[in-house]
Amino acid sequence: MKFGMVRSRKFLIAALLASAPAVALYAQDGPESLLPPGFDDPAPAPAPAPSARPAPSAPSGGQPSVSQPVVQDVPATTTAGSTSRAEAARRLLDRLPSLDELEKMDTDEIDELLGLKPTFDIPAQARRSTDIVGILATYEGGMRADSLINYDAMFVRRVLEGTKGPLVSRWGHILLRRALASRLAAPNGMDGVEFAALRTGLLNRIGEVTAARAVAQEVDTADYSPALINSAYDSYVALGDFTGACPMVRLHARAREDRDWELLRGICGSFSGENSGMDRIERQRRRSEGTQIDSLLAQKYAGSVGSVRRAVTLEWDDVDELTPWRYGLATATGAEVPAGLFDAGGAPYMRLAAVSPSVPLLLRAGGSEVAGSEGILSSTAMVDLYSQIYADPEIEGEAATRAARLREAYVGDPEARLGAMRDIWGESDLSKRFYARLVLTAYAAARLNPDPAFEADAGNLIGAMLAAGLDANAVRWGSTVQVGSQGWGLLMVGSPALSENVSEAAARSFMDADESTGQRRSRFFIAGLAGLGRIDPAKAGELSGDLGFDIGRETRWTQAIDQAGQRRNKVLVSYLAALGMQGSSWSQMTPVHLYHIVGALNAAGLNAEARMIAAEAIARG
Repeated sequence: MKFGMVRSRKFLIAALLASAPAVALYAQDGPESLLPPGFDDPAPAPAPAPSARPAPSAPSGGQPSVSQPVVQDVPATTTAGSTSRAEAARRLLDRLPSLDELEKMDTDEIDELLGLKPTFDIPAQARRSTDIVGILATYEGGMRADSLINYDAMFVRRVLEGTKGPLVSRWGHILLRRALASRLAAPNGMDGVEFAALRTGLLNRIGEVTAARAVAQEVDTADYSPALINSAYDSYVALGDFTGACPMVRLHARAREDRDWELLRGICGSFSGENSGMDRIERQRRRSEGTQIDSLLAQKYAGSVGSVRRAVTLEWDDVDELTPWRYGLATATGAEVPAGLFDAGGAPYMRLAAVSPSVPLLLRAGGSEVAGSEGILSSTAMVDLYSQIYADPEIEGEAATRAARLREAYVGDPEARLGAMRDIWGESDLSKRFYARLVLTAYAAARLNPDPAFEADAGNLIGAMLAAGLDANAVRWGSTVQVGSQGWGLLMVGSPALSENVSEAAARSFMDADESTGQRRSRFFIAGLAGLGRIDPAKAGELSGDLGFDIGRETRWTQAIDQAGQRRNKVLVSYLAALGMQGSSWSQMTPVHLYHIVGALNAAGLNAEARMIAAEAIARG
């Protein structure tokens, strides 16, 4: 909204204020309408034509039209009409602000006062349907659009809302992101906007804020529901894209009443060139109790995108908590978040740092330890990140050393390359850090030729390759691993095909060599083999009993995911698999859940994902 338009609207209201007595006088003494009720109202705007083709005209030689008598009611003899007009005029005068109040109003408030607020921000012919919403078409790797149309809305809603946060599995995360971002029709009994809001909210919860924003933007802003407004708001704030949220804020200014939303309205006002935008932020700053960092950050951002500049001094001493609002504004304005606050914020902010181009490279490298292990960052993206670190001569420390060692993992003789990868891996454990280092070295491991001399490291090398889905490269190591070793176990579930099922004796050799806590790795191994159908079912039941779990145990969730797999419904299987893989550690995963997840994915035609999840369970178990 341009400043001149704001001035013209304020002038219009001022003119109304100046002529208020005349308006009231006319309302009291004016003549009554002789038209029947309703005919004196403004004519409704014509509805847009359903198609571009002109309507057929009536034939010229048809029957002449017959006029019909018009019956008009006799006007009442009372003065009710004049009284209602007087009351309407008084109500109008009561609503009009004073000149002082008018000067403090912004465009949104003036538009609401005059009834000028638009319903849509795009032309009618350009509006998009919400029948199918998403960013991945089937030819781009997305899933079938009609996958859920025959399923009850309540069931799908419970599944998506029941998935509260990140998954234990990197490959489960990758699969869920694909299923949520696909172009899909809503389930039976649910509209497309609600379905988009549910998917956007879950994408935010698993740290995929970029995909969440993209899905939200596939819906016209004017069609946003309160739930979609909240989900879109969360993604915009997390990404520091505050001006990108302005179309939504303009059309839905009254959707929220919290302080941060009011600050965002002020930012959008400043972005539109309105002086009142900065005034709105200042009012919120004065009302703030405790720390004023939120308002100060908003002022700093508004000054960078608007025409009004104010000196802003950020003081973090009284800030005891990092919030998405503070982090998003700080990164967007180049302000440095204190290390103590960032570290206390934990994994959510590490995920955001890993994908933010405005964050220093060292901070992004630290965030990649979480984002890489969870599937937010690919192996290629991690290599690109460390390539930037290597190319910057001013960066020193552990990350710079790791970048140099990563380069050595690609060049030189095989022994030196393996030595560089060992240094990058560090101590082998079950942490996200260690698995992220496997992801980082996946392509370096794939370039290494199989060698019996490297048998001791074969498990980590194969695990690294399968972490990035390089199963064809991993299979080449089959002749260098011993039956019963970790590398052999990874290949038994990760290989695209086996010449024969795994025998009981071979499976027991893996169990005998397993040194994991509670033989968790062996439990996942048997569950993965059974889910893929690579071991005799009777033997799988016997071995699972020896390991202390009942692979045949059923619950409502296992029945649901098994049925979805039998129907080859990839979307629903992916959603149900995510529901069963929630958590922060593989110690929270049960072999029964893994068995049903792998089996359902395999039955639904997602064999590659099933194999990678089974291999990941063994590598991280």
